Amino acid sequence: MPALQHFCEWLYTTHLSISIRQSAYLFPFLETIHTLGIGGVVGTIAILDLRLLGLIMKREPVSRIARQVLPWTWTGFAVMFSTGLLLSIAESQTNYFNWAFRTKMVLLLLVGLNPLFFHLTIYRKVNTWDIANVAPLRARLAAISSLVLWASIIIAGRLIAYVNT
Repeated sequence: MPALQHFCEWLYTTHLSISIRQSAYLFPFLETIHTLGIGGVVGTIAILDLRLLGLIMKREPVSRIARQVLPWTWTGFAVMFSTGLLLSIAESQTNYFNWAFRTKMVLLLLVGLNPLFFHLTIYRKVNTWDIANVAPLRARLAAISSLVLWASIIIAGRLIAYVNT
């Protein structure tokens, strides 16, 4: 038995996991807060991505929008991550075999790498294109990737409840 599978089975039997799973209110409460956190993350990221694509707020500098939305993005991320972790702990044994869960985890890794590459590359020269109506191609490609990845994460997340293997 792989170590990760063994860990997931152990985690599934912990008091925390059982408590979340067996509570009539805690699991749905966590799901609701998780969904709100996702809304916060995706909503604020979408604002920046749509600006990079030149679809909204064309007169606003990209750097100003980023400064204004990123604190909200990080707050949403903290809520999404903490509640998602608790939900994953509660369903660790079943999620181990769930292809939608695995897909979501891979997509989360990719969506995390996207802004890392964006901020380490094209955004370093934001002062040269900050007020342009449309950002450079690489910035637009990062924005499109972000929007597609987040939409895919939401779809995969919803599928977790409906697929068994």
